[in-house]
Parts: sequence; C-alpha cells; structure tokens
Amino acid sequence: MTSAPTTPARSHRSSSTIIGGATSAAPGMPGDMLAPARTMLQLEQVTKIYRMGVNEVRALDRVDLSIDEGELVAIMGPSGSGKTTMMNILGCLDIPTEGRYHLDGVDVVERTDNELAAIRNRKIGFVFQSFNLIPRTSALRNVELPLIYAGVRDRAARAVRALEQVGLADRRKHLPNELSGGQQQRVAIARALVSDPAMLLADEPTGNLDSASGMEIMKLLVALNDAGRTVVLITHEEDIARFAKRVVRLRDGRIVSDQLQQVSTDTSVIRRIRQLPVDKNDLASRAARRTAL
Repeated sequence: MTSAPTTPARSHRSSSTIIGGATSAAPGMPGDMLAPARTMLQLEQVTKIYRMGVNEVRALDRVDLSIDEGELVAIMGPSGSGKTTMMNILGCLDIPTEGRYHLDGVDVVERTDNELAAIRNRKIGFVFQSFNLIPRTSALRNVELPLIYAGVRDRAARAVRALEQVGLADRRKHLPNELSGGQQQRVAIARALVSDPAMLLADEPTGNLDSASGMEIMKLLVALNDAGRTVVLITHEEDIARFAKRVVRLRDGRIVSDQLQQVSTDTSVIRRIRQLPVDKNDLASRAARRTAL
C-alpha cells in the first residue's frame, strides 16, 4: 500500500484541521479562530553531553520538540542517533545538560531525584520492550504497583478497570508465565494506564513479540490514542512507526525530519503481516513485512 505524501509537522498548527492534535475547526469557522492545541511536552534547545575523561559525547544537540495533547508520535533513528537519550529525558529518567523540558506544564529540569520520581509516577506511563512484570505476582498485583508507590487506597478496583481497558480483566489472577507475550505486554500497558498519566511512553513495545501479537499491541495503542491519550513511541521499526500520525527522525543527536503521515487502518494489511515470517534476525522477513505495509 502506498502511503500518502507527508507534510512538515510544523505547518499543521495554522491549518483548519489539526492532524494528530486536539483541535479542529467547526464547519465555517475561520482558521485563525481556532483555539490552540494544548502542549503536552516541550523541549527547548535541549542538549545532553556525556563526559568520558577528556572526551565529550553530544547525545542530543540543541533539540527543539513540541508534542500536543492527544498526539501519537513515533521517534525513530539508527543506533547512536540519540533516541535512547531522548526517551530517558522525555521519561524524566535523566535531565538535559542544557535547555528546558516542560511536561504537562511542569518544568522538570530543576527537580530533585525524589521530585522526578514523583513526576514519573504521576505523569508518565512506561511501556518497555521486556514487559518488566514481577514473575511471581498476579497480573492484578503487577498493575497495582504504581498505585502502591503513590499511596492510593482503592488500588484493586482501579487495577481491574485498567485491565478491562486492555481486555484482560478475566486474566487478572494469572501469573506472567501463564500469559502469552502479547498478554504480558497488555498487562504492562494496563500498569502504565492505571495512574491515568499525562503520556504513555512506549520503548520498542513490540520488540519481544511475534508479528501477530505486535500488531495487536499497536492496535491497542492506537485505540488508546483515539480515545485521547497522548502516546510517544520509541522505535527503529518502520512498520511500527506506520501506526503513528507523526514521525520524528533523529540522527547524530539532532532532529533531521519531523513529518505528519496518513495512518493506514486497512485490516487486510494486518492480516497479510500475520501470514509473513516473523524471525526478527531474518532481513528478508523484515523486508517482506515492510512491503506488506
């Protein structure tokens, strides 16, 4: 399937329809009467320098990035491009050497470690490639963990509601080793959702899954975004990035491309992918999956 031509992301804020944002004009309303979309996160001239002896490595170099509430954005780049550093900063796991970062209206740069931990727990839902579930703990208890750290009392009820959102309420008593890989990742997504965060930050969320399970996870993330959740994906896979409404590409610590794209909702594409080889180490398999998309 041929995707629609992409458009520079910066241009969409002045148009009458916000693609991937939270605002659109009512019929007949002039474009200049639009209420501005609410900014969820903003990086301003962010630089991250790692010092090793006398050497300096600029993992990020004067990066500017703004993501609105309700966007689904994929951040891509080859090894060494800075995307892992970007994820760490967006997730408040690290702070910039220079520049500013505002998350949901909060300036996170001048925060203590304890304050950053509180911000992570309240405002960011993490989804990792390796699931990071506690092995001898039920799905329900795994989902409750962020609420335990936050001192929330009605943990069980909220955890069940989060599991319902990902279609796993009937598996809440199962241990991780009693669930498939796709189900384990859905539990991890429920855990990310349970504290009602401002943003879901997903780092290679399909990396440990076969193609069929991976597509199910991506459909779930798209559905959550359609319901208004802000989702940021960190990925190196083009076929996963095709689910995003906007793709930001990094190289050598700088943003080299920031584009909107039309998202394919053709279910036949997903059916075709499920029939293709899934060996992640097989280059022919990866090429076939990209061709299908």
